[in-house]
Amino acid sequence: MDGRTALVTGGSRGIGLAIAQSLVDRGARVVVTARKPDALAEAVAQLGGPDVAVAVAGHAGDAAHRAEAVRTAVDAFGSLDMLVGNVGVNPVYGPMVDLDLDAFRKILDTNVVSSLGLVQEAWQAWMAEHGGSILFVASVAGLRSSENIGAYGVSKAAMINLTTQLAVELGPTVRVNAVAPAVVKTRFAEALYEGREAEVAAEYPVGRLGTPEDVGEAAAYLLGDGAAWVTGQTLVLDGGRLSRGR
Repeated sequence: MDGRTALVTGGSRGIGLAIAQSLVDRGARVVVTARKPDALAEAVAQLGGPDVAVAVAGHAGDAAHRAEAVRTAVDAFGSLDMLVGNVGVNPVYGPMVDLDLDAFRKILDTNVVSSLGLVQEAWQAWMAEHGGSILFVASVAGLRSSENIGAYGVSKAAMINLTTQLAVELGPTVRVNAVAPAVVKTRFAEALYEGREAEVAAEYPVGRLGTPEDVGEAAAYLLGDGAAWVTGQTLVLDGGRLSRGR
């Protein structure tokens, strides 16, 4: 990936940071976004400093922030070859019939609408003319019903469908794929395993939960030349969990 530039949203920690690190390790330069400048500064330092990574702080739902992030990639590194939509929120927990609809709108706006907006910016600024590769971070919650995180699952199901739609619309210039992780050991997912990790991991045929690095390696494959004939696909990263059929 020498000479290529990636924009990774939600890149200050967890899965987003692991994806950014995986790309930098392969020679890419990255622009990472998140809401907190301090966390972004730490991420840039971890990734190797301003020669290979720069940060743009802001909210994914802000159109001006998305435009700034795309513009920064092109201005700082001269291209925008890879786009990773990793932003995701889940501020509610419980059954859908009790869901506050304003909270649901926020989930859809942040997880889905802002991701499409980012693609539109990247397409207009660089990818329509030069090509590229896009990756969305979805979830196994978008493939099956999930107790108490249904709203999040609905948003991720939309991301999976958006992947196939954009793959058709943007091909052959741009490839679009997604990953759908199960429980990955991040701060975001702590409520799903904290205090009972061994019990949760026992449901996975590989015997453990996922790590951000697991997702980073898969992301690098889908974004890179080794997946040149892969588009419109969602790669399930679940340690075999869905194969149990329950």
